[in-house]
Amino acid sequence: MSGDALDTLVASLRREGVRITTARRLVLDALVRGTPHPTAEELLSSVRAMAPDVHASTVYRNLDELERLGVVVHTHLGHGPATYHLAADAHGHLVCEACGRALEAPPDLFGQLARGVKRRLGFTLHPYHFAVLGLCAGCAAQTPART
Repeated sequence: MSGDALDTLVASLRREGVRITTARRLVLDALVRGTPHPTAEELLSSVRAMAPDVHASTVYRNLDELERLGVVVHTHLGHGPATYHLAADAHGHLVCEACGRALEAPPDLFGQLARGVKRRLGFTLHPYHFAVLGLCAGCAAQTPART
């Protein structure tokens, strides 16, 4: 996303009556321009690179509020800390249990599963919250087949 995308996101939030503080804009900027799947600590570091006096609790509170507003989602990619991304970019993940590599799942990958779960159980699946664990192709090729 670019600066224009950030401005569009901020304008959209303002139209919905959301107050855009300097700190909130910095958090959004770090999410829009930063690396994929940043942790809260990485976002804090990015925000402090732009504004060194921003307190950690301010970044955490803004992440919580942006998630409550449906702008941000967090994901657990295995056993590490939660990672964040914009809800508009929400996607599923596959994480290799051997090497830790995280793959973004194609958007349609969990679609059939989500529809089946909804049809059979009435449950709405959010496949972006937790990663599906397994073995990547490289690690699977090095692992002896189980009988």
